[in-house]
Amino acid sequence: MPADDLPETLHVTTDEQLRAVSNLTRHRIMALLRFEPATITQIAAQVGLAKGSSSYHVRLLERAGLVKVVRTRKVRGVTERYYAMAARAIVLPDPGAGQPDVLMRQAVADLEAAPVDGERHVRMAHLRLTGEQFAELGVRLQALADEYRELSDPLLPDVSLAFALFHPAPREQAEGGSK
Repeated sequence: MPADDLPETLHVTTDEQLRAVSNLTRHRIMALLRFEPATITQIAAQVGLAKGSSSYHVRLLERAGLVKVVRTRKVRGVTERYYAMAARAIVLPDPGAGQPDVLMRQAVADLEAAPVDGERHVRMAHLRLTGEQFAELGVRLQALADEYRELSDPLLPDVSLAFALFHPAPREQAEGGSK
């Protein structure tokens, strides 16, 4: 299936899907497959896994409907399967109160695993915005991410972009209720 035939988004709605994307190894496999299909052998080599482990994780992602076989070919009597993402974008549900944000945890884990001497731009800004400004900034950040996603070229090195725009917990709540 050519990338042009992929649905734009797939919303994670089941517990099986959420468990599948909550694992950092499977998250990295999905990141690898977002630009081009790959075989179990290619996935194992690029993610740094044994082929058996790679196969296990891909099977879980496939069972959850997050990746799928997009083509096959015969190599020395064995059918080689090429896997790709089931959609251009995977949309995770917002975490419930007190639950971890899977996407942000994975982004932090990826950042921590990135080469320390590599180029990176990591910033945090504390802002005071009206409701309208808050909404406008969210729309602009999403539009910017979408613009650069359209420019993505599978022949170029991977770049990860993670952003979170949110209202932090009130100071009393963040400090465990004490002042």
